[in-house]
Amino acid sequence: MEDIDEEELLNLSLAIVTTSGGERVKKRKRRDHKNVLVSPLNSYEGCEGKIFRLLQMREQMLKLDHKKKGAHVLDEDGKGLHLIHMLLITATAVNENNVSSALENLSELYKSVSLCGDSVQRVVAYFADGLAARLLTRKSPFFDMITKEPTSEEEFVAFTSLYRVSPYYQFAHFTANQAIIEAFEKEEEKNNRALHVIDFDVSYGFQWPSLIQSLSEKATSGNRISLRITGFGQSLDELRETENRLMSFSKGFRNLIFEFQGLLRGSKLINLRKKRNETIAVNLVFHLNTLSNGLKISDSLKAVHLLNPSIVILVEQEGSRSPRSFLSRFMESLHYFAAMFDSLDDCLPLESAERLSIEKNHLGKEIKSMLNYDNDDVNCSKIEKMETWKARMESHGFEGINLSSKSKIQARLLLKIRTHYCPLQFDGESSGGSTAGFKVFERDDGRTISLGWQDRYLLTVSAWNCVP
Repeated sequence: MEDIDEEELLNLSLAIVTTSGGERVKKRKRRDHKNVLVSPLNSYEGCEGKIFRLLQMREQMLKLDHKKKGAHVLDEDGKGLHLIHMLLITATAVNENNVSSALENLSELYKSVSLCGDSVQRVVAYFADGLAARLLTRKSPFFDMITKEPTSEEEFVAFTSLYRVSPYYQFAHFTANQAIIEAFEKEEEKNNRALHVIDFDVSYGFQWPSLIQSLSEKATSGNRISLRITGFGQSLDELRETENRLMSFSKGFRNLIFEFQGLLRGSKLINLRKKRNETIAVNLVFHLNTLSNGLKISDSLKAVHLLNPSIVILVEQEGSRSPRSFLSRFMESLHYFAAMFDSLDDCLPLESAERLSIEKNHLGKEIKSMLNYDNDDVNCSKIEKMETWKARMESHGFEGINLSSKSKIQARLLLKIRTHYCPLQFDGESSGGSTAGFKVFERDDGRTISLGWQDRYLLTVSAWNCVP
């Protein structure tokens, strides 16, 4: 989102509901992927005016936020629930193609939300944007204005900030790395002190400095350890930056021989370079849910199994997704992101520009993208429950590994360090009936660790090996 002058807004074409020849646009279903607005034919004039008023209200919200006016906390009982209720009514109207009701409710929401308010106001603001965009043609300048994606630099800064201030990514990475180290140690007598990590989504390489440091502490000048990381990335630029960052970091550890091989996502696994007897660890951290359909997930797991790795790390967001219902996906997304926004209040003060960057350029982007996928869209993320991923792994020849007590202690220690304002709780504990704060959950008889906020699971870490 960005501020646009009122004059510029007035000058933007409102030809959203007409074709270039002035023809009437027919009502359409979102799944048809047609570049028109969902609009009853007999409400053409009224709909156009409501769209314009909606955009004016949105612009006013952004200007108030930009000037830090009108930002406040919903401290009156029921106001937050009222916003959520209104948002759900709006989502239902969008789902039923009731454009008039949807636009009226969206206008009311924009009057009440704020990107600098409390967590409810903030998350509802981004969901409102996602619903507003869902009503518009993708060729509309208003659609682009609402869904404008951050630049690569803005997205990187937001990701870096979230990594630094919240335990979310660190919990996943540190727990995964501990399991990888333990798999390597079990094979030290036969692996020639060589570890090969195959990371299916290297994502800036933030996970690996801690592994490099931990391995170097186990090595000596006369008995060095070799670490090779094969990382799959979205672009050559991302891979070059990741390689430069990791190579530069590794130079500080002379007892470690470090190599990095970057491959573009989609490259065949036959291109991997492997050493004899090396321990192979496959890292599937937030990767499988980005694949377009179940067939690609299955193909990836089959390819991983053929590598016969010593350990496979699986980390995924925790949730459920109905392939049939937009409203089910909407509700699940709302629960998940409401927890994420609420947890940020434990990490950063309300007036923080860093928090605004995280929510605008990382979480907000995910919200608007998810709401503008159709039910049959091949790019819709697979946010599913732990039990679904477990069944999928087992059906492809993997069995769960018990995570060590050291992994669990480390996860809890991390949260103790990273928790700011809310008390840290462990599974089964309570604090005077309070459910506030981050939690560590041990699940599936110790084979899974989950990070939670209050009583909501955010992500789940599990380890697997191949069944012969």
